[in-house]
Amino acid sequence: MKKTFGGPAIFLDRSDINTDEIIPAKYLTEVTKEALKPYCLEDLKLEGFDPKGEELKAARVVVTRANFGCGSSREHAPWVFEVNDIHTIIGESYARIFRQNMFNCGMLAIELPPADIQRLFDLEEAAAGKIEIEVHLDRQEVVAKTGGRSESFRFEISPFDKALVQAGGWVEYADARY
Repeated sequence: MKKTFGGPAIFLDRSDINTDEIIPAKYLTEVTKEALKPYCLEDLKLEGFDPKGEELKAARVVVTRANFGCGSSREHAPWVFEVNDIHTIIGESYARIFRQNMFNCGMLAIELPPADIQRLFDLEEAAAGKIEIEVHLDRQEVVAKTGGRSESFRFEISPFDKALVQAGGWVEYADARY
């Protein structure tokens, strides 16, 4: 399945959002990714955030702070974003296993410096939450747009992780090469 990167963004203004908040452990017995769909961010407690709200349903990008995906090492955390058509997360940093699981699933975990993340949050505040994010993987650039305003941010990604994302994930990458 070809994944798209970018679209409407949701902003989660907190560091250390863990995998139990992304997908509660009680759902880890589900046997399909699709079964996880309604539980995305169900246990995240954040002022003004509603995990069942329209804002999350419309989002295709998550913008957050540092150490996103900390906690248990489970593929279910990226999977719940994947089945909700959220293929891009932009943050200051990630838990190592979560970050690699994103790439292994053919999704983007984009790291930007704290000052750039703050610029995104400031842009979101000025726009009252209506931000569109474009991701240009080929030139490693994120463009945030709102109204007539646009800001660009460059990001780094290793050639191998970029190849995983471009292939659609680890399985697709291996199938094409081995």
